[in-house]
Formats: sequence, C-alpha cells, structure tokens
Amino acid sequence: MAVPKLEMRPLGNTGLKLSSVGFGASPLGSVFGSVSESDAVASVLEAFRLGINFFDTSPYYGATLSEKMLGKGLKALGVPRSEYIVSTKCGRYREGFDFSAERVTKSIDESLERLQLDYVDIFQCHDIEFGSLDQVVNETIPALQKLKEAGKIRFIGITGLPLEIFTYVLDRVPPGTVDVILSYCHYSINDSTLEDLLPYLKTKGVGIISASPLAMGLLTEFGPPEWHPASPELKSACQAAAVYCKEKGKNISKLAMQYSLSNKDISTVLVGMNSVKQVLVHHLNFMKSILCLIIEFCY
Repeated sequence: MAVPKLEMRPLGNTGLKLSSVGFGASPLGSVFGSVSESDAVASVLEAFRLGINFFDTSPYYGATLSEKMLGKGLKALGVPRSEYIVSTKCGRYREGFDFSAERVTKSIDESLERLQLDYVDIFQCHDIEFGSLDQVVNETIPALQKLKEAGKIRFIGITGLPLEIFTYVLDRVPPGTVDVILSYCHYSINDSTLEDLLPYLKTKGVGIISASPLAMGLLTEFGPPEWHPASPELKSACQAAAVYCKEKGKNISKLAMQYSLSNKDISTVLVGMNSVKQVLVHHLNFMKSILCLIIEFCY
C-alpha cells in the first residue's frame, strides 16, 4: 500500500521545496530525555519514508550530539544527497554565544564532520537576539557569504524568538543576502503574531520556517516544563483550554498542529522527533488536517 506523502512547499526564493512537516532533530541530542542511537536512526529513516525531506539541527542541541545522531541517520538512508535538505546553525554553542567570523567559519567544518556531509543546504545564525545584531549584519553574514561561495553552504538563515530581530537584520543587508528565517512559538493557537510579518517577508523573498507549534509544551495535556518562560496567566489559560478540548473528545496538541500547518505561506513546521512512534503521530496529524476544509476548534 502506498504511503500518502506530505505536501511540498517552496522556501522563499531558494528554489528548495520542503515537506510541510520538518524533522526537528534537537531531541536526538537527548535534550528531552535519553535517546538511543538505534532509535535516532530509526526515526530519521521512518520520517524520510513518510515524505519528510527537511531535517534541522544545531551544534547547541545536546552539545553536538544531535548533529552526530542526525548524521548517522542520514547516512543510513542510502539515498542521493539531493533527496533531503539539511539545516544546521552557528553562533550558539554549549560554551555560549560567538557570532565572530572566525568562529562561524570554523563551525561549519565541525558541523559537516559530525553530519558526515560535504555541504548543508541552510546555515543559520542561531538565536541572534543574544548577540549583537550589528555584528550579525556586518561580520557574521558576510562570513557566511564566503562559505556559500566556497560551496559549504547553499543558503543563509537567521533564527530567534523576538520577531523584530528579523526586520532589523533584513533591512540592513543587501536584498537576497538572507534567504531564510526560522521563528518559533509565534504561529500557533495561542500566539499567531508571525502572521503580521508574513507580507513583509514575502516581499523580501525570504523563506519562512516555523517551529514549536506546541509552544514548547504549553499546548499539551501534560503542560509545559517547569522552566517554561510563559506567565502564570498564560500557563493557566492553556491548561484550561487543554482540559476543555479533552472534555469535548479532542486533543489540544492535534488542534495546534492542524492550525500551524494550515498557513501555506509558511514553508514548513518543525516538530521535534526522537522515535518512530512520534514520527508516525505527526504524519497522521498532518494527513487529518488536510482533510479538514475548516480547522476544527472543539465545537
């Protein structure tokens, strides 16, 4: 029986087409609990089998363990390199933040070795709000352009939480310099403020990746971890919403995923995965969402 494939969406002006659900590889670094190498590899294989072609990681996740695990999984695929898209990051490490040209130039070689790749498709400055945005504009991105010219990376991205960091950088670099932005926690049922930025990003030709559709655990029946930065009021509201959905026979996490996937101006929604079971659940949620002409909100 043929496996229904995920929708492919264009990523800005890059020419890349990403699966609407992306494989967030941070859990492969055992940042949310221990993950065996066999489970990590199996999850990558299953994700690819189901049509996920985009894999995102960072040297920061699990202090380089995520990159190493993902690299083993990608190697096990045994398919041409052109059949999958890989993104990793620079500037944030276990030791702290360093967006200097020297460090990010060294960083790509380290990441390529761990990933067992000759190049990455997208190389992103990681959580730039914790560094100097002017340094990112004047030093980091020019260094990444040289890596692009050297063939070690194909496209340049920036990531972070505050939405204003994207306009700050994009308004200060030459058009077409930054190809991709990655935003998290700003396009789900509790916060859709990324939507206000979409027209601006489209005029810039920038591809849009959205991450954490469950708001780092807020939109789950189990609730967020203790360290979650949300206010007590927001945590309480999300908990009440989860209870209400459950009373109606619905799961708030599934609804949140359906909502996040519904906007086709967003190229892909990154979801953390660390097991075959998780991969299957997220794939099923997407298949259910495309059957809904109108997103179902616990009526």
